Amino acid sequence: MKCVDDFRLKFGKKEYVPIITGGMGVDISTADLALVAARLGGIGHISDAMTPAVADQRFRTGFVKQKLKKYKFNVASSDKSAIQFNLEHLAEASRLHVARTMEAKKGDGLIFINVMEKLTMNNPRETLRVRVASVMDGGIDGITLGAGLHLSTLGLVQDHPRFRDVKFGLIVSSLRALTLFLRKNARLNRPLDYIVVEGPLAGGHLGFDMNWAEFDLKTIVDEILQYLKQEGLDIPVVPAGGIFTGTDAVEFLETGSAAVQVATRFTVTKECGLPDKVKQEYFKANEEDIEVNLVSTTGYPMRMLKNSPAIGAGIRPNCEAYGYLLDAAGKCSYIDAYNRELEKHPDGKNISVKDKTCMCTQMRNFDCWTCGHNAYRLKDTSRRLPDGTYQLLTAEHVFKDYQYSKDHQIMLPAEEAA
Repeated sequence: MKCVDDFRLKFGKKEYVPIITGGMGVDISTADLALVAARLGGIGHISDAMTPAVADQRFRTGFVKQKLKKYKFNVASSDKSAIQFNLEHLAEASRLHVARTMEAKKGDGLIFINVMEKLTMNNPRETLRVRVASVMDGGIDGITLGAGLHLSTLGLVQDHPRFRDVKFGLIVSSLRALTLFLRKNARLNRPLDYIVVEGPLAGGHLGFDMNWAEFDLKTIVDEILQYLKQEGLDIPVVPAGGIFTGTDAVEFLETGSAAVQVATRFTVTKECGLPDKVKQEYFKANEEDIEVNLVSTTGYPMRMLKNSPAIGAGIRPNCEAYGYLLDAAGKCSYIDAYNRELEKHPDGKNISVKDKTCMCTQMRNFDCWTCGHNAYRLKDTSRRLPDGTYQLLTAEHVFKDYQYSKDHQIMLPAEEAA
């Protein structure tokens, strides 16, 4: 019986352990987590979600405070169209986030960053261009394009000096989405370096409608592999979503996939950016505690724990400080939902918004507990302590369990001294 370590992901003449840790924002996939994967010969993702806020937290910059100060006059207004990001600050935050990570990298692996098209920031085209160009300036090894079709993204940075050196990948959930991208970008003569195929059991935003349960990752992966073979395209395919054991991964690697992308099991590691008390909520979750809902302002369904504080919260929109999901007209569906409830409670008290959530603030505060479908199995990956909590894992432990385990076995951590 084979294990993941019997396979290798190949980029040109270089080989890597075929394990990629997924990009979870906001700063849930921390640099520390990604650096472990790279040190062990795999690939670790960081996220470009809300990099000014991440830079403020990690490097004591003041980007969010400066933005809030500039637009404080607008806090009470429901019209957010005047709010714009300082592109120089955005570029600096993105470069800083990436450069500090790359400076710390050791080992033979790679560091990638997940870039989301849905972070429209009231200036979709220009803010996306700045974000992608800046992470290339910072020295990132690869860029994974997600949360959108990204039909024009590569064209925005085709003149960048590292355009053909940085590895570019695309997250898709269907063959149709992939073919749309390939046709649109054919004129650039810049092929993708890898394709992440994200199935319906993934965490966070899903590339499916609410009929997600009708789809199957293996079926989608096989369809894409067959298409690439027919078209003579040699692009590594990376399944993601619901791959909980090393044996799950081997089943994909044996049938033509180049690597796997995994994330949920790393949410309960010490290196993960979630607060420890939230990690315990993940450990405690049962299958019935996980739902797919439509509270995200992106329009995508999203999987999360039902007891996430973000669900039903009625906080005032904080676009003057954040505003990452404002569309090109400065609108956001949460603002509309909040104002609807504010009319019922003009004193601003006891407001509860059930149908949407303020994604920026709730993700920044770690109150939107997104997770993969198999998060209810996390309790089986650790040891329960005498006080009822679960022992946190290390990213190295989880990575090596994927790498070497067989027969769907999960290696428990060594007991920590009391």
